[in-house]
Amino acid sequence: MRLHLFWLTMLLASSPAWAKKVDLDYQVRLLPATGQAEVRLSLADGSVVRSLDFDLGKAGLYSDFQTDGQWQLQARGARGLWHPGPGKTSLSYRVQLDQKARVSDAFESRMTPHWALFRGDQLVPPGRLDQQDGTELVARLGIELPNGWKSIETAWPRIGKQRFRIDNVSRLFDRPTGWMLAGSVGSRRARLGETDVTVAAPRSQGMRRMDTLTLLTFIWPHLQAVFPRNPSKLLLVGARDEMWRGARSGHQSLYLHSNLPLVGENGSSALLRELVQLFARIDSRAGSDWLGESLADYYATALLRRAGGMSDDRYQAVQERLLKEGAKVTRLQGDIASAAQVARGVQVLQALDAEIRLHSHGQRSLDDVTQALMRLSSVSTEEFVQISENVLGRRSEVLQDKLLR
Repeated sequence: MRLHLFWLTMLLASSPAWAKKVDLDYQVRLLPATGQAEVRLSLADGSVVRSLDFDLGKAGLYSDFQTDGQWQLQARGARGLWHPGPGKTSLSYRVQLDQKARVSDAFESRMTPHWALFRGDQLVPPGRLDQQDGTELVARLGIELPNGWKSIETAWPRIGKQRFRIDNVSRLFDRPTGWMLAGSVGSRRARLGETDVTVAAPRSQGMRRMDTLTLLTFIWPHLQAVFPRNPSKLLLVGARDEMWRGARSGHQSLYLHSNLPLVGENGSSALLRELVQLFARIDSRAGSDWLGESLADYYATALLRRAGGMSDDRYQAVQERLLKEGAKVTRLQGDIASAAQVARGVQVLQALDAEIRLHSHGQRSLDDVTQALMRLSSVSTEEFVQISENVLGRRSEVLQDKLLR
């Protein structure tokens, strides 16, 4: 009996419900005059954290570090090591939110006198957390807005005025991530399935909020049939003036330039492509970049067609375009897939889907392969072939193509 009681006590002590909970507060003040944000990390009990080793990225993005513990810049300023002080302790610094895109002179994130559009990832750099066993940090984000600014939108649960709960079960170190938008903002909201969807943009930035929400409403049932995920929130943000002309996904959030069409003249959709990547979360390993990119392109068109948004003749025109774009491709594998490789990869996926449907008499499809890939932390071309043939129940003739060797 004593032995049983001992093991029961040990089991309960190791349970997260019995972990010592320590508050970790992120307080952010936006500074439009300088394009920066002032960030303060506060720990209610610094003794539970041995250190936080931050990856500071590009030189000059983070500056003016102050702490009542110990702070050391390392690796020529590329990393910073924080040893919190005992008791209530904090680390503060400034971060540059105005940042240009790597491929153009346009802004990837921007702060104007009236609004700010940025990624929460910028506020707190990624870090390696070394903490005491049996400790759980309870992270919250508070935003102090400039005078006259009305609101802020994030993909995190709201717990008060401009306050949000940050909780990512896949990470030990919870930090605010995903797209955020603050200032004079207009928004449209809907509940799709079990997800609260918000489309938001600064006023007078040309964002077609209602058009975007309508397209998402049509696509949603077909999206969830392939990718059975139910995020509590999804935030889609956009802007126009001097912003990067593209689309990019983040934590339960998407950025879309206001001038981009929801569906282009060639049948492609940057919005749906990023939505697929956000829901699929398929991480292709080195040399197999074509797979994740081609799956995103394939489903962006397939979902539009399944929802009744693309006719058969228009779909055929898309296939002819892909055939032309990928005609000269002789090999799919590589570290970074080109547009031609992605187009050729989509053709391979379409042929594989047809092969699976034929041999399963319509009972299975590429959707079954994709759902199996979603369960993996990362995937290679070889694993993709193996999973596909398991679903097919036989050797795939399509996947014997020399393109995959």
